[in-house]
Amino acid sequence: MLSRLRWAATVVALGAGALALLLSPDGPAAPTAEPVASTIVAPPAPVLSGPAPAPAAATPQQVRIPAIGVDSSLASLGVDAAGALVPPADFAQAGWYSAGTVPGDVGPAVIAGHVDDYTGPAVFYRLEELTVGDAVQVIRSDGRTVDFRVTRVAQYPKDDFATDEVYGPTTGPELRLITCGGTFDTSRRSYRDNVVVYARSVS
Repeated sequence: MLSRLRWAATVVALGAGALALLLSPDGPAAPTAEPVASTIVAPPAPVLSGPAPAPAAATPQQVRIPAIGVDSSLASLGVDAAGALVPPADFAQAGWYSAGTVPGDVGPAVIAGHVDDYTGPAVFYRLEELTVGDAVQVIRSDGRTVDFRVTRVAQYPKDDFATDEVYGPTTGPELRLITCGGTFDTSRRSYRDNVVVYARSVS
């Protein structure tokens, strides 16, 4: 199991923003002095027609996932020049993709976080452990708490990410929780996959 491999990690001091260097079934990977890539996933570029949309009346402030012990404030996330989602600077904090849907509004809202760093587990370390029916709560700036229930958990290769499925339109309020997963690619210094948790609003 991936979680057992992570607990068996060989940690090397790589510098700020680096991820844990993991043991593989074939033995430990060779240490490197360079930081590990931290890209999570690239959302599709929005297609804008006419004036830019008005700012959201409310923004998400906090996410709680009792089944895996997550209770985190939410940073505001954007994309880099290549269109890749920039993860939170704080590995203990999750973040909301602020150019997308507000959790509780119609559409797929996106919350992302790191799985680990060179010091150990990060905010979404146990994300892959979630199962259908688990609760996720998002607290908004307007005082509303939006309750979601997990509908499925998927894992996609980063070079074959299910963009339309993850970010495509929905008929109601939905949530996508995203982190890194799969095996660790030492040549690229990043995980090969993304773990995506799908959830639907029940409030």
